[in-house]
This record gives sequence, structure tokens and C-alpha cells, in this order.
Amino acid sequence: MSSSAWVFQKAEDVRDRGADNASWYVGWYEPDGTRRKESCGPGAQGHKIAQRKKRKLEAELMTGTYQMNTRKTWEQFRQEYESRILAGKASKTRSQAIDSLNHFERIVKPVRIFAVNTQHVDNFIAARRQEPGQKKGSKISPASVNADLRNLKAAFNVAKEWGYLTSVPKIRMEKVPKKLATYVTGDHFAAVYQACESAGMPEGQPFPPADWWRALLVMGYMTGWRISDMLGLRRDDLDLEAGTAITRAEDNKGKRDERVNLHAVVVEHLRKLPGFSPTVFPWNHNVRTLYTEFARIQEAAGIHLPCHKEHEHTRFCHTYGFHDLRRAFATMNADRLSADALQTLMRHKSYQTTQVYINMARQMKAAVESLHVPDVLKKAGGG
Repeated sequence: MSSSAWVFQKAEDVRDRGADNASWYVGWYEPDGTRRKESCGPGAQGHKIAQRKKRKLEAELMTGTYQMNTRKTWEQFRQEYESRILAGKASKTRSQAIDSLNHFERIVKPVRIFAVNTQHVDNFIAARRQEPGQKKGSKISPASVNADLRNLKAAFNVAKEWGYLTSVPKIRMEKVPKKLATYVTGDHFAAVYQACESAGMPEGQPFPPADWWRALLVMGYMTGWRISDMLGLRRDDLDLEAGTAITRAEDNKGKRDERVNLHAVVVEHLRKLPGFSPTVFPWNHNVRTLYTEFARIQEAAGIHLPCHKEHEHTRFCHTYGFHDLRRAFATMNADRLSADALQTLMRHKSYQTTQVYINMARQMKAAVESLHVPDVLKKAGGG
């Protein structure tokens, strides 16, 4: 768009009032392409003011120092942002971003997008940290507040790029307490592996529920795959003879297809899951039931993890989550594999993410000589 401005009189004003009485205007295009004009008054004085305004605008537009005073409302910006930016994101990412915008809108009640500033963000943080968390009796975690702030910062950056904000408000991230992350230890894995005999779901498959759970746990522990990756694994993407599996972009967090080599122990367990279902791990129940059954199996294994958080505890406070299998894979193998190899196996886009797991593993002081195979799997004939 041209960075020039111009001075003019409206033809209808000149016709109705005469050239001496018609107001002079300065016109220009804003960075987003919006055509604007400003009245500077009639006569020689109005013409002089319009020329001075024209030179100032041209300088600002040329040097990139022009500041828009947009009339765009927060609601209009949100509609544009959701349709033009968030619509192209993954479903979960889009949902989380919209939730964060909803929280900001509910607490701050912004009207014009150009008026959003650092004070609004600070007010949002102060109010948000006092709200209840997911667990009964708890406050929202600093990590959850930071997730909202990252989503807001992304939105504000776009608003700045579109010319709706003169500058992105300063965002002060909450300090997150550094705690040792949980991971499934070898002894606990062995106990849970044995307790899979108590599993009652999934039902109606051509193999026992215990085989389903043992294959899932072994694959998570020996590959570092996320639970969504494993549940999304298709039979036609699994080659047991070659010992490979393909994780598809629509099922994994990295949003890319990847072929992964499987350990012989994993292959042995997957062979026990024959069938005609399109996926290797069919689960014809809701996701909540999956987590409940996993917790029940762990309780049968005698797992009862300590929970020092101040909230009303539930069974899930004292059992592992599926991501703890992924952390175990990283912890047990961080000191045996190169950082590049671990990054490849865990399918991290960023090396920094892998480094977090490596640092965590060193804190745990885990040390083994080769890819970790729990004793219970060796006894089962896996190597």
C-alpha cells in the first residue's frame, strides 16, 4: 500500500458551500489498507493545517512509526483472529486458545483492541490466579495461567502485525515451582504389568484385556510414544516382520508422518493383539474410562503415589498418568543415547524440549548401559 497522503476538498462541499467555505481534508491509507480521512477546516488556514498533517503522516508511514487509532472492537478482532488464524490450528490447540481468550474477555471485559495494555494483562493474572483449579479445593496452577498468557501473547502479536495494537503488552509469566517430575519406575512397571490380569476392559476383542494393556504399557515404556499416538496406530501402519510402525500426522503432536523402529519386546507384545479392527489398540469406550481403568489396574498393583498438593485428593493423585510412561522412556535412556538420537526417538520438534528430559533424567541419576528393558519383560521372554 502507498505510504503517501493527500489533501483534498469534497466536490459536493465545494458545489454547495463554495471553495472558500468548503473544509479541507487530508486522506491516507493505514498499514492494514483502511482508507482514512481527517477534516482540517475551511479556508487558507484549513489548507495549511491539512498540508502540515499530510507531511507528518507521510513521514510516519514511510518510517513505520505511524500509530493507528483503530476503531476495531475486541469482538471484531476475535472474530477475525479465530477465522483467519485459529481456524488453521489443530483442534486441541484451537480449543485451548479460545478458552484463554474467553477467560481474558470474562475478567478484563475489553472493548477496543487498541486500548488493551499491560495493566489489563496484570489485572487478568491477579484475578486468574485466584480462581479454582481442576482439583476440588485447589487454586489454578501457575502453569495453567502461563498457558493462558502464551495464547494471549500469540493473539496480541497478530493484533500488532495487523496494526490494531501499537505495541504488544508486557506479559509477566508466573513462576512455576520446579519439582521432580514423576515417571514409572522399573519396580512399579513390573507390578502394574503383572496386575494387568485384573483388567476388565476393553471387552469383546479376540484377545484378553490383559494382553491389550500389557502391549500398551510396553509400547509406551519402550518407545516413549504418547497415548494419542498409540491409540491412533493403524494396523496397516504396523509391520511386525520389519519391526516398524508409522505414527500419522493427524494422531501425533508433531503433525508429521514418521516411521519408527520397534524394539523386539514391543513387537512380541503387539503380536498378541490380532483382529480386524482398523487400529491396533481398539478402545470402544470414552477416554475418561481409559484413565479410570488404568488407575484401577495400578491400585490392584498396590501403587499409591504421595501427593503433597493442597486440594481434595482423588484416586488419580496417587497413580501414574500415561505421560509418566513417556517420561520413564526418556529417564531410562537419556544417559545411553545421544541427544540427537533421543530427540529423534521422542519425536521432539525442538532440541530444547529434549534437553528438558535429559536434565530431568540426570536429576533422577538413572544409569543403565543400553536401551532399558524392565526385568519383568526379560522374564517374559523378550530379551
